[in-house]
Amino acid sequence: MIVVRTTLNVLPEKQLEVVQTLLSLIAPVGEEHGCVSYCAFCDINDKNRFTLLGEWETPKDLDHHIKSYRFGVLLGTKTLLSEPPQIQIHTVSKTRGMEVVEGIRRKKRD
Repeated sequence: MIVVRTTLNVLPEKQLEVVQTLLSLIAPVGEEHGCVSYCAFCDINDKNRFTLLGEWETPKDLDHHIKSYRFGVLLGTKTLLSEPPQIQIHTVSKTRGMEVVEGIRRKKRD
């Protein structure tokens, strides 16, 4: 699985425009082939900072998305940002869940 984290620092006067753009992208990108999930989050300490998290099944799926019109729309928001978007692409070889947390917490009590 590939996880893409994109951070957008929005100019305060352009916040509504960016929110509208993100809202228009979330559902369609989430339906693209190979997209496991695609979500947008607003920083609770800074209403002008947004993070997009996308999970993709394969590198090929992500490549297709990066070449897409929708990704171009996202990149087109750069004029509405106070700095260039920060994009991090993580390749995940193994995912673990709550069972790990529970195991660690049990050891703590021992």
